[in-house]
Amino acid sequence: MKDVDLFLKKLHYFDKKFKLIINQHNNHLKVEYLELCELIDNYSSFITNRDNEKHWNHLQQSIEIKALIENLRNNSSICIQIVEKYRALVLGLENEEITDYFRNIEDCIVKEFGDFHINSQSKILMVGSGAFPLTLLMVAERTGAEVFGIDIDDEAVRLGRHVVNILGRHLSIQIDKKTVGELTVIKQISHIIFSSTVSNKYAILDQLYDVTNKDVLIAMRYGNGLKSLFNYPMQKVDETRWHIVGEIIHPQSVFDVMLYQKIQSHI
Repeated sequence: MKDVDLFLKKLHYFDKKFKLIINQHNNHLKVEYLELCELIDNYSSFITNRDNEKHWNHLQQSIEIKALIENLRNNSSICIQIVEKYRALVLGLENEEITDYFRNIEDCIVKEFGDFHINSQSKILMVGSGAFPLTLLMVAERTGAEVFGIDIDDEAVRLGRHVVNILGRHLSIQIDKKTVGELTVIKQISHIIFSSTVSNKYAILDQLYDVTNKDVLIAMRYGNGLKSLFNYPMQKVDETRWHIVGEIIHPQSVFDVMLYQKIQSHI
């Protein structure tokens, strides 16, 4: 029981730190970027620690604990957005280094679609592309595919375009503030990736059924169990519309991936 108490104490520590940084950021006070990066890296390591998974399983899911979990998920996501925006702004500086969190994401991108390979003829959409669109850059660079990103944050869209202009000007990447229904290319999209921090991703998935082609493949990043501290967890889908065609578990990553395809109507 002592280990569980220490585990819970650590959760409260991370919650306090995230809230402090968000408060500083919202009040236009200086946020120490290196300190924030270290916090995110420590949080990532905490979540991927197998011993902590055991402690999680023994945690009593009271109303207070559930509220704490939701706060951690939301606030860690906001802090990631702050890190991405800062990284986009300092892009090109010699002392800018990649953090463990971003290395973690890079390792996962390679395995994103499992056996469903992307090639130069593919058209990929990233929902929640963010201010530093690492997934878009890596997919476009490695496959030559045409890549699209959408985000609801004006600043993230602006900075994402800035990053692409510097690192991926030679690539076919387009980033917009649009919904899936507003994309003129949505019927041609072959693969869709959801960021794990998109809160309404399953509602968007439901919308996609009517606007996408019959063969579209969805890679839904999610986090269950301990990983739900950093990601929105998996939800049940309408079994008359979508079925699971694969699951990619990343033991050393902060998120896993569920692959969905459409149920074909025989009417």
